[in-house]
Amino acid sequence: MGDRYDLHGHRALVTGAGRRLGRAFAEALAAHGADVAIHYGGSAQGAAATLQAVEALGAHGVRLQADLADPRAAAALIDQAAEALGPIDLLVNSAAIFEPVGALEADLATWERHLAINLTAPFLLSQAFARQRLGKPGAIVNLLDWRALRPGADHFPYTIAKAGLAAMTRSLAIALAPAIRVNGLALGAILPPPESPELENPPAGAPIDRWATIEETTGALLFLLAGPDFITGEILHLDGGRHLT
Repeated sequence: MGDRYDLHGHRALVTGAGRRLGRAFAEALAAHGADVAIHYGGSAQGAAATLQAVEALGAHGVRLQADLADPRAAAALIDQAAEALGPIDLLVNSAAIFEPVGALEADLATWERHLAINLTAPFLLSQAFARQRLGKPGAIVNLLDWRALRPGADHFPYTIAKAGLAAMTRSLAIALAPAIRVNGLALGAILPPPESPELENPPAGAPIDRWATIEETTGALLFLLAGPDFITGEILHLDGGRHLT
C-alpha cells in the first residue's frame, strides 16, 4: 500500500515551525514528501533544528524569520517562501501567542498583539496565498482551539482572536472555493505548557481525559491537507470532547 498522504511535489509554509507543534507539523509534512518553508519568530535555534530534521527526511526546506505582529512581514512570507522553494500550495497557520490575561486585566497593547499574531497574520498570509495560487488548487489549515467555539472568560484576548479565526476559516472557505480548501483544527490538551514541563495530567473536564499524542495531532493535520478534496469550511476538534463539556 502506498503513502496514504503522499505529498511529493507539494510545497508548504508552516508558521511557528521552530518549536512545539509547529515543528511537529513541518516534520510530518516533510516525512510525507512535501518541501517546507519553516517560519519562525524568535526561535532561530529551534528553526535550525526543524530544518535539519526536514532535510534528514529527504525534503527541501528553508528558514524564514518574520515578526507576525508586523503586517508587512506577515504579508511578505508567501512570496519569500515561493522564491526559495517554488509556488506554495499548502499553508499551515500554526503560530500563535497564548497569554493568561482576563478581560479586565487586558490592556490595549496585549489585545492588539493577540489580534495581530493570532488573527491578522493568518488573514494576510491566506490572502497572499490565494493571490499567488491564481485559481490553482491549494489548501489552508488554521490552528484553532476548542475555546474558539466555546468562549469563556480565561485567556480573553487569545480566545477572542481564535474565535475570529474560526469565523474567518469558514468565510474564506466560501470566498476561495472551489480551488482552495480552508479548514480549521481546534486543539485541546496536546502538550504541557512550556513553563510546566513536569505536568503529568491534562486539565480536567474532557470526556477523554488525557493528553493527545503528537501523532494524533499531525495525523489530523494531514487529513485536512491531503485527505478528501470535498472537505472545506470544516473545524475538526481534536480535544477529547472538551468542547462538549
